Amino acid sequence: MKYSKYFLISFLVILLDQTVKLLVYFNMELGEFGEISVFGDWFKLHYILNEGMAFGFTFGSNYGKLILTFFRLIAMLVIGWYLVVFTRKKLPSLFLISIALILGGAVGNVVDSIFYGVFLEHAPEVSNTPFLYPWFHGKVIDMFYFDFWQGYLPDWVPLIGGEYFAFWPIFNIADGAIFFGVTIILAFQKKFFTFPDENLAEIEVPAEKSIKE
Repeated sequence: MKYSKYFLISFLVILLDQTVKLLVYFNMELGEFGEISVFGDWFKLHYILNEGMAFGFTFGSNYGKLILTFFRLIAMLVIGWYLVVFTRKKLPSLFLISIALILGGAVGNVVDSIFYGVFLEHAPEVSNTPFLYPWFHGKVIDMFYFDFWQGYLPDWVPLIGGEYFAFWPIFNIADGAIFFGVTIILAFQKKFFTFPDENLAEIEVPAEKSIKE
């Protein structure tokens, strides 16, 4: 099928993402004591568990994680559906590859959220057990840390002045695939979404003909 090569890209992203996450889970210690330096202090492997969305944002209730997981699940299905639609419309291959990367990244993190709370016991502790707990409550495994800069922000910075800040968040392969997919779409959006009007000549009526009629 014409969709197969794009869904294969998504599958490879999922496979690589889950393989790396499980290698980290079984071979690294959680937190800074298990940190591995790859390129000095600039690039490290740092095993953490992310309870919420990107950049550590979370919902404020016991049902927040459940809501987030279902949102990710719906987003995953919508992206997959659009990949089929866009493939049928024969949009540029690079655009379809970008959607496939985003889909693979979305599924990779959904797997963590749905299953890791049960099989890896990565569900957050809650005082009032929510619906379906610990299913759909798994924390996402992150490990790639590019330490470009960290320290306390100047007091004059709005809202977050004086707070400790790391320039680059810790992320995983799924996050990276989503980031690259979105970046490619933004970088080439004019090429992707510019459609020449091939039927313009057929639609326009010559002025001389119109006068005679």
